[in-house]
Amino acid sequence: MADIAKALGHPVRLELIEQLGQGERSVENLAGAVGQSIANTSHHLQLLRRAGLASARKKGNHVLYGLSGDDVVDLFGALRVTAERHHEEVSNVLSGYFLSRDDMEPLSRSELLRRAKDGLVTVLDVRPVEEYQQGHLTGALTIPLAELDERMRDLPKNLDVIAYCRGAYCVLSFETVAKLRKNGFHAQRLEDGYPEWKAAGLPVEV
Repeated sequence: MADIAKALGHPVRLELIEQLGQGERSVENLAGAVGQSIANTSHHLQLLRRAGLASARKKGNHVLYGLSGDDVVDLFGALRVTAERHHEEVSNVLSGYFLSRDDMEPLSRSELLRRAKDGLVTVLDVRPVEEYQQGHLTGALTIPLAELDERMRDLPKNLDVIAYCRGAYCVLSFETVAKLRKNGFHAQRLEDGYPEWKAAGLPVEV
């Protein structure tokens, strides 16, 4: 338990957990994603492994890191919920930044499944393309936020757009929804992100 608490007690390691929730990654890829040196990233990954939160396997000349199980996604989500409920500063950040950008209730997983089955929505993955290629919701289109302005014309306006990214408080989906609404689309966020969807055993494509 002490190893887990220590592993979760550093912002870089929390960011690594979020990145690993998207799928297996090399240390070089992770270092670029979190803005750290390879040596520093490797050190943090070893601490996550010792705590039982991350795993590693060899593939050719590379070592790929991943989460040790879907329960790590659940732990990470519970940590964020606890911080929101019991830490006033965290709660103020969430209400001040995120809720000011989207005052609509996010769409639940069950409701998205129902509406997607009936062909009523366009599911939009707004993460970077390399994360989409690691795995995504079945049938989701990929338009990273940076490309949204030039590719918005590809989205049918007669369907609701449901955007998702890395998790419940991923900035990318909030910004995407705000931009789509400004341009006349009916858009909502999914209640959480790809890691939580996958951990729940819902349909994904790799």
